[in-house]
Amino acid sequence: MIVGAISVPVVAIVGGGFTGAAVAYHLARLLPEGTARIVVYEPRAMLGGGLAYDTDEPVHRINVPAARMTLLPDDDTHFERWLLETGALADDGEAVTKDGRIFARRSAFGHYVDATLRPLVAAGRIEHRRSRVRAVTAAAGGWRVAAADGSVLKAGCVVVAATHPIPQAPAALDRALAGHPAYIPDATVPGALAGISRKDRVLIVGTGLTAADVIAVLDAAGHEGPITAVSRRGLRSRGHTLLPQEPFGDFTTTPARSARELLRRVRRTLEQAAGEGITWHAVFDRLRGEGGAIWRALPAAERRRLVRFLRPYWDVHRFRIAPQVEAVIDRRLAAGSLHIHAASLADAALRADGTIAVTFRPRRGERPFVEHYDTVVVTTGPGHRAILSSQPFLEALAAAGALQLDTVGLGLAVDDDSRAIGTSGEAAETLFIAGPLARGTFGELMGLPQVTEHALLVAQKVAHRMAGARTLRF
Repeated sequence: MIVGAISVPVVAIVGGGFTGAAVAYHLARLLPEGTARIVVYEPRAMLGGGLAYDTDEPVHRINVPAARMTLLPDDDTHFERWLLETGALADDGEAVTKDGRIFARRSAFGHYVDATLRPLVAAGRIEHRRSRVRAVTAAAGGWRVAAADGSVLKAGCVVVAATHPIPQAPAALDRALAGHPAYIPDATVPGALAGISRKDRVLIVGTGLTAADVIAVLDAAGHEGPITAVSRRGLRSRGHTLLPQEPFGDFTTTPARSARELLRRVRRTLEQAAGEGITWHAVFDRLRGEGGAIWRALPAAERRRLVRFLRPYWDVHRFRIAPQVEAVIDRRLAAGSLHIHAASLADAALRADGTIAVTFRPRRGERPFVEHYDTVVVTTGPGHRAILSSQPFLEALAAAGALQLDTVGLGLAVDDDSRAIGTSGEAAETLFIAGPLARGTFGELMGLPQVTEHALLVAQKVAHRMAGARTLRF
């Protein structure tokens, strides 16, 4: 059925994780009451949780101090105050570190976002439609949004705030292990690790944040077997410094025009910082803060070069792990129950005894070697090449020419207003992309506060569009 007659413009937000919830929240604050309907499609009961924050694992923690995570760009401590005022830390004795910083459970941040939006939902300012979107198609005056529950909504504007596609496993693993119970191709699925035995020899493919989460979960469950984590460069996510430091450096007064020039400037700034007793953390904090301007100053070819050659180094310094998780990894490394390989996976095979033989090709030209495992867990990053095929409505929009991949290989093509650029090269006036899928244009959009700031930008652009929209009747 088509959802009934309306007399005000409608904004449909597809996805109610943090990005979609943040867009809805800021849009509700920007638009006068009664001037638009804001409908968020999110099958989960909670708005704001999404893949990152809708987790029951107690060892899943936010990766930055609570004082730097917020739904409000102009109020850095909003989340931290909520934690303290609501007693959300009462059952989390490990949340506060020795230096007084709070690294709360990730679920706490999801509940914070949900609690902040709840009054707006109760008042009807935001409508939470608990269903997945199956199709978004162009219609007279806007878009037709068809959901899995059978409902159809006509909207003047659509904001795509979809999640990342699932990880892209090495082809050798999929060929040999697809469907095998000891092969876990996506560690983010709830309960994915439940079948791993305490003594299992575990191979984790990837050494970033998700790999750190897997190690922490296994350790908390009493796992005693050896764990091996592998990535091409063998880089693992770094931790936080205890030193209070302001961001250090300047990368935008005279912006770099090539990846090589940017790398030289970063190295030079790191040397200057060390000479002043400042750690690398402060330099990367400056890079994070100026990331959008740095990215926009680079030509497309240099952006691609940056992603290809330097992104792994950026990721492990920018996306740091919580001290509680770092302590687990350091302890297991010291005990010899965790090993990290810098290698690629050349081959994999199931043996007659049910174990898995994996052939590694070391990075620096050493001879390949084979190791045997009971379980293989994939924690590589999102498979960006599969974005358009990851959800039916994205695939259909792409087939209609309304969407295309960006030229960098990180997400969807958008303009400076975050409007989707179709295959014609033109930006759609009323189709917006919010969050990490827009980072090919905007640069750093994987963590807070950048995602918050981008959500506010999208909300402002949509509000401006809605303010000029004529009354719609369907």
